[in-house]
Amino acid sequence: MALRSSIEWTQSTWNPVTGCSKVSPGCLHCYAERLSYRLKRMGNARYASGFRVTLHDDLLQLPSRWREPRLVFVNSMSDLFHEAIPFEFIQSVFSTIQATPWHTFQVLTKRATRLAEVAAKLPWPDNLWIGVSVEKQDYVWRADCLRSLPTLVRFISCEPLLGSIKLPLQDIRWVIAGGESGPEARQMDLDWARSLRDQCLAAGVPFFLKQLGGAVDKRGREQAILDGRLWREMPRNHSR
Repeated sequence: MALRSSIEWTQSTWNPVTGCSKVSPGCLHCYAERLSYRLKRMGNARYASGFRVTLHDDLLQLPSRWREPRLVFVNSMSDLFHEAIPFEFIQSVFSTIQATPWHTFQVLTKRATRLAEVAAKLPWPDNLWIGVSVEKQDYVWRADCLRSLPTLVRFISCEPLLGSIKLPLQDIRWVIAGGESGPEARQMDLDWARSLRDQCLAAGVPFFLKQLGGAVDKRGREQAILDGRLWREMPRNHSR
């Protein structure tokens, strides 16, 4: 588990599940899939099955051992609402979130339909942020699934950003955007990112541009500057 994450909009990652499967164009060059097979080649026992969905029951209580409050991205190497994950396991993850209120947890999914289906059976503590991925206009419907959820922070991740998107920002507290990175990265038009930024400015929604993307090394703040500014806004009242 990553006590400190390199993902710019979080601090730590917690992966009680690893592995996933592709559901939309944003998954094509999945970084988690590439990393899973690399870890398998390195002999990491948690990735012995490569990118097949794998439950790690022994990690369910891990955040309770972290005493310092932190932002925690849940399942950076999977999707908590994947159809292969039993509902009882999802409940266990939510129970851990509820039992560790000193942390703030970020859950991001492309399986918005399943999220909406099971939401009424789950607890919704104040330290849970819930988001959906919207990489193209065709998937804006995922954001609509957030509206009925009884959570304080609903967010949208437009990464990899694959086209111009008009977002429904009512009741949305945060938008993340970013270009695709890696050896086969699809190019992001800067006007797509500008449009999201301008929509967020008009709606008063914090905007976080993670990276411009591309095959080159994306590390460093210069890789996320848009129109002379680094856009790294977080949800309001976030103090961690």
